[in-house]
Amino acid sequence: MVYCDRCDRSFSYNGFLQHRRTSQNHHYCDDHNVDFDSWLGLKEHYVQSPHHHYCQRCDEHFNTRRGVLSHYERSHHFCRTHLQIFNNAKGLKEHYVQHSDHYYCQYCDEHFDDEDDFLDHAEDDHFVCRPCGKIFGTRAKQQEHYENHHYYCKSCDRLFNSQSNLDHHLASSIHKPRAFACPGRNCNKAFVSISALILHAESGTCPSGTTRKTVNEYVVRMDRTNVITNPNRLITSGGVSAPPAQTRTYATAQAWNGRAYECFLCHKEFRALSALNAHLASPVHQSKIYRCPNVGACGMEFVALSGLSQHVEGGSCGVQRFRQVRDMMAQIQSGMRAIAL
Repeated sequence: MVYCDRCDRSFSYNGFLQHRRTSQNHHYCDDHNVDFDSWLGLKEHYVQSPHHHYCQRCDEHFNTRRGVLSHYERSHHFCRTHLQIFNNAKGLKEHYVQHSDHYYCQYCDEHFDDEDDFLDHAEDDHFVCRPCGKIFGTRAKQQEHYENHHYYCKSCDRLFNSQSNLDHHLASSIHKPRAFACPGRNCNKAFVSISALILHAESGTCPSGTTRKTVNEYVVRMDRTNVITNPNRLITSGGVSAPPAQTRTYATAQAWNGRAYECFLCHKEFRALSALNAHLASPVHQSKIYRCPNVGACGMEFVALSGLSQHVEGGSCGVQRFRQVRDMMAQIQSGMRAIAL
């Protein structure tokens, strides 16, 4: 006789086997010789055990893993990549669209082997965002995505890597008129901003012969109350202020440190001696005689007037709100003719 503890009954051996198969108190796994006290427990065992190839939705066993996977694909909404079953075709489609490791065109209901094939298809037949790997049914939806998630110029249909790059593009002559003509003799160039005009004058390339030195001398003479110049960095003699003398520094072959030409002032390295000398000829190591008028909140200093002008035009610290600053920049703009002639 065989005693069943769970049912508190005795059976013959064959009777016990029959009892275990038919009783609601027993839920037996023949493969693993394990008796569960509920159908849920046995079902969880089937689902979790790698030795059972079981479809819980159909309550059906299969002989092999390949067999149950083939059943999933035939009978259910199944993602073989993630081994996940969805309740309906819509759920599976949304899964394909949302996961970046699926190269799936929702408009054609078509999968692709790799991202390049998918994006090539999308560009040929739809509207695609390559950075995101997303496709859109209309041009308007694509542009809306660009405007909401990328640095995008709609009128030029161009994407940019950063906000600053986009801002530079929008501030360029592509989008702004060249309203600031150079007053220099024999110079017919025009620029989109006063800062660009000042930079042109400072560069020494204007036919009028204007240089950064002449610009600095004019501004220091004009800015008697030191609105934009720093008196601590100016030279004063006989009550008259002047910018520090600009010393021209050259590097020789001795600047080679064994791997590059090194600037002895900032230790920046250059591959060519000419590049190092161009660096030394730039204003980077000159005295910062200009300062942002918003001293309390900003305090930034600049070597060149063009740098300060760009800072004011950018409006990052709100200095444009000051009437004194607006008047000063307007005076500099009108004074560019006196500098250049």
